[in-house]
This record gives sequence, C-alpha cells and structure tokens, in this order.
Amino acid sequence: MKPGSKRGGSRSTVKAPEGLEQVYGVHALESLLARGDAPRELWVQQGAGRRLNLLIERARAQGARLKEQPREVLDQLTGAAAHQGVVAFCSPLTPEGEESLWLRLNAWQASAPPLLLILDGVTDVHNFGACLRSADAAGAHGVIVAKDNAAPLNATVRKVACGAAEVVPVYQVTNLSRTLAKLKEFNVWITGTAGEADASLYALDFTGPTALVMGAEGKGMRRLTREGCDHLAKLPMAGEVSSLNVSVAAGICLFEAVRQRQLAS
Repeated sequence: MKPGSKRGGSRSTVKAPEGLEQVYGVHALESLLARGDAPRELWVQQGAGRRLNLLIERARAQGARLKEQPREVLDQLTGAAAHQGVVAFCSPLTPEGEESLWLRLNAWQASAPPLLLILDGVTDVHNFGACLRSADAAGAHGVIVAKDNAAPLNATVRKVACGAAEVVPVYQVTNLSRTLAKLKEFNVWITGTAGEADASLYALDFTGPTALVMGAEGKGMRRLTREGCDHLAKLPMAGEVSSLNVSVAAGICLFEAVRQRQLAS
C-alpha cells in the first residue's frame, strides 16, 4: 500500500442530474408517459432487455435524453431499491399552499361535495405514497399535510404512489388546527379516526363535504387535531390486531365515502 493511501480506496457517489429528482420503476415511468409528463433524462440498465423498449421509445418521443448505465450505478443511486432497470429524472414535486386550497374549495363545492384526506403526523414516506395512491383511486380532491412533522414528497413517495403523487394535489399548511377551523367555514365536516371512538365509521354520513383525518401510526392524532374534529370514528376490528396500517385505514375510510356517495346519487 502506498503511503498516504486509504485502505479500500475512495467510493464514488452517484447523484441525480442537478435540479432533478429521481423517479424509479416501470409503473411510475408508465404513469408519467401516459400523462405526457416526460422525464428530462432516463437512465436504463445495460442489457435490460426488450421489456423496456416500448417505454424507452415513448420517452424518447416525448423528448427524454437516454443514458445506459450498469446495474451497479442504478443500485447505488436508488439505494438498491426495486428500480426494475429504469430511473427517470423529473422536476421535483412541491406541495401547494393553503391559499390554493381555499380558492379551489369554492369551485369544488359548485360541482360536487369535496372529499379531502388529512394526514396528521404521518412521516413514513411509504405510508404517505400509499395514502396518495388510495386518495387518487377514491377520487379525493386533495391531501392536506402539516408543514412540519410530515413525510416529504420525494422519490420514494412517487414510486409507492404509482403516479398518484403527480396528480393528487397535496396542500401543505402551517397550522393544522387552524386549517380544520377554516374548513368548517366552508361547511366541510371533519371526521377523525381513533380506535377508542364510540361511533363506527359505517354509522356516519360522508355524502356531504367531508375531510377524513388519519393520525400517525402508534401516536394517532394530536390533541388539537382531535379537538378540531366534528366526529370521531373507529373501524370495527374483529381479529387480534388492535389497529391497521395508516394507509390501509385511509383506503377503507375513503372508499366508505365513495360507497355512500354512489348510493346517494
């Protein structure tokens, strides 16, 4: 070993192109291309095979630059996540502000009762992505999160959401309890989920303007959030487990609202 050298040598760090954010996986890329929201750049694993050819051609046709990379490079970039041989680079997503929420609420009220999902203290990016996916599937008008103590809109969220992160509006608010109070001024009824609640989810009416509040796993909703709800509801639990994953619970609650609205229409 030469004097001054370090055992093991230096290890290079693979980074996304400056100013862009990675979105990895076949489904996430398909969703981007289906909306005409082509990535700026596309890294494809060398020897990935014919299964990616159609996606590559579609991305090229929409103006994406193509680079072939060894699998090791994609593994290092994504932390060895399931990138499926393709990583796209897009402009980062940013949440909308609460002023945008208030402007849109009036428009929603004119066409159909709004359905909103509120996440209080959900910091796990996988849960956040899954909640966005459920919100999109249920036709929710948006997801509200606090500025602090909330998961970021990052590459993992985009992958888990399978395209929902790009289409479901995420509204970031400074003070969640104040937001709940203002939602009531727009005649939105707020239902929080809590295992110790007396009322069953299925006993409440979600056919009008509705906001469903999901708390963090383990801790649940914060005190001020709980106090800002019009109703508290629980999911009937027949088995041994006492609670569900927050994204699973969010999907159940959202689709109960969907079910009621379809029956009422």
